[in-house]
Amino acid sequence: MRTILYMIGLFLLFFSCKAPEARRPVNIKSGSFINESINRNKQLAAKQEARIQKIIDQDTINEYITSKGGFWYFYNKKDTTSTTTPKFGDIVNFDYNVKDLNGNVIYTQEELNTTTYRIDKEELFLGLREGLKLMKEGEIVTFLFPSYQAYGYYGDDNKIGTNIPLVSEVTLNKITKESTTEN
Repeated sequence: MRTILYMIGLFLLFFSCKAPEARRPVNIKSGSFINESINRNKQLAAKQEARIQKIIDQDTINEYITSKGGFWYFYNKKDTTSTTTPKFGDIVNFDYNVKDLNGNVIYTQEELNTTTYRIDKEELFLGLREGLKLMKEGEIVTFLFPSYQAYGYYGDDNKIGTNIPLVSEVTLNKITKESTTEN
């Protein structure tokens, strides 16, 4: 009798165990937050670009150029003879200021001091990085940057707040080619 109970127990144990089945992942649609964020950013960019376009339309003195990078600029002083612009790794020496779109000065040239920057190898906000590549030595250019080309959502943790479009007048003092700095 005892053997029969063991046999039944073993039989039940053997046939009641089966291989584990993989559980299907639970699908959660979390794209709604991302989609809302994308739509908000598109609306913000469109609003800022419309505001910049209004400034451009009202300025009858200067001839604005639209950059490939999504900002606008005009020349205060243009060099028509030189063809040398800074490339990756070149060192530029420049002065600049930062204003909001209403013309209120955020940082003066004196506050920012003369800046030395190695093209694309050091930190600088995106629009200014790209703007410097368009300039020649001795030129003065005024740039209008939407916030996504400036300090964006985070600002600069000092005077520039969240999503602030900027105007910056930049004077490119000197370009030192990378090859001459390595010798």
